[in-house]
Amino acid sequence: MTTLFDPLQFGEIAAANRIVMAPLTRDRAAAGQVPTPLMATYYEQRAGAGLIVSEATQVSAQGQGYLDTPGIYTAAQVAGWRRVTDAVHARGGKIVCQLWHVGRISHVSLQPDGVAPVSSTARAAKCKTFTARGFEDVSAPRALRLDELPGIVASYAQAARNALQAGFDGVEVHSANGYLLEQFLRDSINDRTDAYGGSVENRSRLLLEVMQSIVDEIGAGRTGVRLSPVTPANDAGLDSDPQGLFNHVVERLAVHRLAFIHVIEGATGGARDVAPFDYAALRARFKDGHAGGAWIVNNGYTRDMALQVVADGHADMVAFGRPFIGNPDLVDRLRDNLALAPLDRATLYGGSQLGYTDYPSAQRTAV
Repeated sequence: MTTLFDPLQFGEIAAANRIVMAPLTRDRAAAGQVPTPLMATYYEQRAGAGLIVSEATQVSAQGQGYLDTPGIYTAAQVAGWRRVTDAVHARGGKIVCQLWHVGRISHVSLQPDGVAPVSSTARAAKCKTFTARGFEDVSAPRALRLDELPGIVASYAQAARNALQAGFDGVEVHSANGYLLEQFLRDSINDRTDAYGGSVENRSRLLLEVMQSIVDEIGAGRTGVRLSPVTPANDAGLDSDPQGLFNHVVERLAVHRLAFIHVIEGATGGARDVAPFDYAALRARFKDGHAGGAWIVNNGYTRDMALQVVADGHADMVAFGRPFIGNPDLVDRLRDNLALAPLDRATLYGGSQLGYTDYPSAQRTAV
């Protein structure tokens, strides 16, 4: 029987176990959105995960939505990430870069020249972001013009190329949690009347063009995507037909034979039953004829749930987010069924090593 702790080959990536460290924004990049040596220590400590998905990393300056989040579009950023990936690989770990454009979940103070953020729509989201002044309401966006969309696609392809140059084992495209690509997907946000709005096919177009560009650039075996069919995160209202929309998206993605699809079940960081949805139907569309691709599940999984879902064959890997913050040795704790340490919420965003790299392992705690 397959277990959570067995190795797995998916695409071009060989994982030592089936535990994934989910992307976790911690807002600790340096000036110029450059990853720091402290970030290298943080990821190295957690390299026991079968796969680390990096914190969300903007593909361009326009893609930034939170203070001190890292990018992957300058030479200095690539060099900073290289220290991170070298540290993870030295511990035998695997790490992919989550490619991110926040779209309308931003603030003018974080945008080049203080301009408005961009989106599928000109309607502002009813949520906040983290700026130099603390948490502030996001700024009203402007709708992207048709002639700007090829540049958005190109920025993802360039970011994927940069990620491999930085030593990442692959990339995960962030098409979840109400950020730019999902702003195009959901008809609750996308109010366009051109070729990127209206029908499911049109609303899926930008994501599918992004995925095609990345597959062409670095290969499907190093490419994955994150989806969140029903989450209300970042004022992402429920699509009028989420099942139909995401069935279509996954069917179209499946033809690429991607390395993995990473799905948030329910509300990100919240209730798993926030809205009815058949995740098994998505998995079947992805796995049909492509058993080598990993189906990664996420959101509120306990140790028992994770063991069961892998043993039953309903998922290939299970992603844990917040538990990895306070437990750099989470894999060992799950394997040995040890208690999990709590995280310090006051140190989640920004700051120093406190609440970042100073969480002890279970063995050190015992000593």
